[in-house]
Amino acid sequence: MAVSSISTVSHAAWTYPSANTMSPRVEQTAKGRALEEDTASTDDPKTTSTSEESVSAEAGPKRADGTPMAPEEIQLLEQLKQTDREVRQHEMAHQTVGGAYAGGASYEYEVGPDGKRYAVAGEVPIDYGPVPNDPQATIEKMQTVIAAAMAPADPSPTDYQVAAQARQYLLEAKLEASMQRSEMNQARSDGAAATSSTATPSDTPSADESAADELAA
Repeated sequence: MAVSSISTVSHAAWTYPSANTMSPRVEQTAKGRALEEDTASTDDPKTTSTSEESVSAEAGPKRADGTPMAPEEIQLLEQLKQTDREVRQHEMAHQTVGGAYAGGASYEYEVGPDGKRYAVAGEVPIDYGPVPNDPQATIEKMQTVIAAAMAPADPSPTDYQVAAQARQYLLEAKLEASMQRSEMNQARSDGAAATSSTATPSDTPSADESAADELAA
């Protein structure tokens, strides 16, 4: 009965074309080994998933000591990377628009779970003082300062403060420039009037000059 049962195993199940030429004992041994492997695979469904998790952990981010990061550490690392990008873009916008009035950027860093430093805050010094005795230059400078302060996509409270102060200097400079133009125009008008009042009289001789000419004749 055992031999008859084993000999009914199909070629498709074993995928070996020469299975019919095997002896009953060999077939029984091969079938028993296959059944054990199938049973072990079925009884331990975690084997495949555990292997995949191991490969994923090896390929994922590492700590400074080379060990795989925990999920919360990976999340923190991604947040630090995003913050670093945003901070650097923010300060770069100030520098690019501020031109000669903007200084170099400085950053505050935080060390991530991978041991690297990531920028979490930054600043760019900017000269927003008025130009002494030159309202027109002050106007041009304040326009640049305002544009630089508001250049980032998300201006900070300090950016708004700098822009507000620059606008105040801008208004004062415009008023001063307007007053200077008025004074210059008034000076031109006064100068023209003075020149007109002191102009040389006509060449017609006076009565005394005519009498002198007659006596001389």
